[in-house]
Amino acid sequence: MNRCVIFDLDGTLVDSPRGIVTTFAAVFAQLDLPTADSGSIRGTIGLPLPAAFAKVLGTAEDEPVVAACVELYQPTFRKIVLPTAPQLVFPGVFDGLQSLREDGFLLAVATSKFIANAEALLVAAGLREDFSVVVGADQVARPKPDPESGFVVLDRLGVAPGNAVMVGDTTHDVLMAHGAGMASIGVTYGVHTVDQLLSANPTWLVDSFAGVVAAVKECS
Repeated sequence: MNRCVIFDLDGTLVDSPRGIVTTFAAVFAQLDLPTADSGSIRGTIGLPLPAAFAKVLGTAEDEPVVAACVELYQPTFRKIVLPTAPQLVFPGVFDGLQSLREDGFLLAVATSKFIANAEALLVAAGLREDFSVVVGADQVARPKPDPESGFVVLDRLGVAPGNAVMVGDTTHDVLMAHGAGMASIGVTYGVHTVDQLLSANPTWLVDSFAGVVAAVKECS
């Protein structure tokens, strides 16, 4: 029987939200756009890039300025965040992933990042080899919180929803899990608050990556 754990990336495995805020600000500066406050930018983390930029700018996703922001984001993120990626991995992640793999769990990532950015961040952080499957927002028609990303992972790994658990720091992750029929673990050290996470009714709520590992093994 195959069992898998699906992880969100930003705010769950890697403390990249700080870098994302800096990258957004740098993109806006390059396009001579008004500066946005960090809280507004952090509030969009977990959404696909076009939706995030549109929300911060207060415009529609199909506006040219959004496409311009998305295009600039890719090289800017790589320049600002990737060099520091190994230091941004949350405490306990390296050992925790190894422990789960040794216990026979298949590991995957389902992220709101575009796949090229997700792969680049995982490689830079030294985490890519831990995951059998990585699914980015631009590889599905309906990204999180829609369950499509979860279904893609389950299909590629040959795992039933009842043998899978989703781990993430936002309600988007928990809602995706609900839609796909999976258990979920909300982590409180990322972007969304405890109250926000509880509003989505996760199966478990933990405050560390060690807590993630313990919850996964408890449900297996």
